[in-house]
This record gives sequence, C-alpha cells and structure tokens, in this order.
Amino acid sequence: MLKLKYSRARFECGTDEAGRGCLAGPVTAAAVILPDHFGNENLNDSKKLSEKKRHQLRTVIEQEALELAVAHIWPETIDEINILNASILAMHKSIDKLKRVEFICVDGNRFKPISDIPFETIIKGDGKYLHIAAASVLAKTYRDEYMCRIHEEYPMYNWKQNKGYPTAEHREAIRSYGITKYHRKSFRLLPEQLSFEF
Repeated sequence: MLKLKYSRARFECGTDEAGRGCLAGPVTAAAVILPDHFGNENLNDSKKLSEKKRHQLRTVIEQEALELAVAHIWPETIDEINILNASILAMHKSIDKLKRVEFICVDGNRFKPISDIPFETIIKGDGKYLHIAAASVLAKTYRDEYMCRIHEEYPMYNWKQNKGYPTAEHREAIRSYGITKYHRKSFRLLPEQLSFEF
C-alpha cells in the first residue's frame, strides 16, 4: 500500500508529469490533494496499470480528491525552453490551479520552487505516495485522450496507439510523411537525423 503523505501539512499535493520522452504532443502534468481518509490498494504508478485500470482510477480520483488540476505544455514551448523546464512548468501550472497547497511532493529529482511553498522531490514517488500516483494517472489519461484526438487529424502516425512515443512505427511514419505541427522539433525525431529543414 502506498503512503498517504510525506509531511504533516494538512493540504499536501502530489504532482507528476507524462509524455516527457515523446516525439509529438504536449508534456502534461497533474497536481492532486487527497483527503486524509483516502485509501486505494489499486492505485499505483500509472505505467504499472492497464489502460482500463487507469480510467477506473481516474473516476475515483476525480470523485474523491479535495482538489486536482491538469496542465499541458505544448511542443512549441518545449522546443523553446527544453523538456525538463517544460515538465517543471507543467507541474507549476497544475499546482497554480489549486487553492490550498501547503506542501508539494514531486515525482523525480528535479523541481524549481513555487511561491515559497516547501517541497520534496521523491525518486519513483509515483510508486510510493498515493497523491503522486493519482497525479501520474491523471497526467497520463488526460494526455492519452489528447493524443487520440489529434490522431484523427494525422492517422498515419498512429498516435492513438503509440501516444507520440518513439516507436519504430512512429519513426517510420516520420520518415515517410515528414513532421507535423504537433512534433517536437528540438527532439531527435529520427536516429540518423542531423537537422530538419523547416
């Protein structure tokens, strides 16, 4: 069973992101504050859950969380400020939407202070704390939904399946069809790539 909290703060939020390693689409973060009585033995790091289980848990989280928020950072910003800064910005934007935050638990080992709120970075935090796991489930499901929507516009990249990750099929489609407005131009989109002509 994952732990509920890291600190003694009443309103402690967990935050996590999804889509850092993708070649296309946004990086998406979520922030979640859970009530003190919250418990769920199925909740875990979203990468360890099936798609069906993630959606079931998202419903539970949305019903039971005290507060939650999700934020996307788009490819043009990722290209401008780099993926690490974009991931942190996505977390900041999701946290900014919450009304009561006294402490922040961040998945991973990199973060920047926000409004003097104390925080702790926790490596593999989404497998240790319920609110970070909840944030990982929300970030993943909201991002996946977005990728399925833009798949309709560019079905040849099969984003509804690969969600923009660098699968062999996705790279083959880039080789065949070139890139779209949703691709991250600062990323190495093809293994042999030196630079793209824009």
